[in-house]
Amino acid sequence: IEVSKAVGAHEFIKKLPEGYETDVRERGGRLSVGQRQLLSLARALLADPRILIMDEATSSIDAYTELIIQEAMEKVMENRTSIIIAHRLSTVRNSDKIIVLKEGKIEETGTHDELISIGGVYKQLYDMQFQYEQEEIMATSEPSSPSLE
Repeated sequence: IEVSKAVGAHEFIKKLPEGYETDVRERGGRLSVGQRQLLSLARALLADPRILIMDEATSSIDAYTELIIQEAMEKVMENRTSIIIAHRLSTVRNSDKIIVLKEGKIEETGTHDELISIGGVYKQLYDMQFQYEQEEIMATSEPSSPSLE
């Protein structure tokens, strides 16, 4: 329970029909993508590996869930070597070292700030993602039409 609290999974687990005893089916079929990610992070924290590899930990989730998962990732990665494979650059923004691959070859390396200041591939990708996310936020925050029901 302590581990699930540490990664932010405890609240949704408590709300499941049988709490921690709920059968979530094979591969977590009864859970959302974000809930499955949080459970994966809880298992990783419980296993306490020296090296942690995460592949697309924040893909296929909404911005709110991404924030929760990123907070959980920070706790899981604390005091261990972590390799994060990500297309969402917000996932790796606080990393000690970012390696940018292009066509299978290392294109750039550095921290987020260093890569932004270089103005290369990373900055182009970051700017495109930031613009897309801003457009997404604007689209979801616009007043909706009244319901016809």
